[in-house]
Amino acid sequence: MNPMPVWLSVTARVLLTILIPIFITLTNVRLLLTPTFPEIEYNLPGFPEDPYGFTKEDRLKWSKIAIDYLLNNEGIAFLSTLRFPEGQTAPEESCQYYLDRDCNRLYNDRELRHMRDVKNVTHSILNVWVGSGILCLLVIGLLYYFQEKAALRAGLLSGAGLTVLLLLGIILYLLINFDAFFVQFHRVFFEGDSWLFLYTDTLIRLFPVRFWQDTFMFLGGSTILEAILLSLWAWYGLR
Repeated sequence: MNPMPVWLSVTARVLLTILIPIFITLTNVRLLLTPTFPEIEYNLPGFPEDPYGFTKEDRLKWSKIAIDYLLNNEGIAFLSTLRFPEGQTAPEESCQYYLDRDCNRLYNDRELRHMRDVKNVTHSILNVWVGSGILCLLVIGLLYYFQEKAALRAGLLSGAGLTVLLLLGIILYLLINFDAFFVQFHRVFFEGDSWLFLYTDTLIRLFPVRFWQDTFMFLGGSTILEAILLSLWAWYGLR
């Protein structure tokens, strides 16, 4: 077998360095988009109760439907047709603020527009996740084919190292000023102020600030742990 060209080996290592942080991080994003995460989150000690009446069971029911919407191919009618159970309505403050609101609907028009935007972002992110995973496998397979174990090891180590550095920086930012991070995150992915809601709105009642703080901390912590495990495997398993 002819040796792998130097330019191809260098390109493969660079690609792994770039792709690994993307793939590992988005793998954990996909894990968060399961009914299991809200179930764990709502049962954590000290998780704030909804002051407007949602029980834990209500939150589990509605959050799972919201996640289902983000992953399926249904239109916004999947959410717009949802109604509060008989005898319940949106809080009075929400009804007064949105003058044209149907208070029996679970989500108001602003929330529905945002959820449609979130679905578009979610599908784009998941496409990137799948694409990065396929590219990673192709690059690793190429290096295995040419028996370039040293290049594979170097690419995995550099990718894992970059992942740890990036996620540590994000976690540090979260700990210093979560509010600023949260605002900037939304400004990157969403236009205008469509993501701003009243505390009485359903989305805030289901997913309060504590939910998002824990979400980002889980994402950062699990990604760092997986990157460390990958680097240990590359260091000791590919010698």
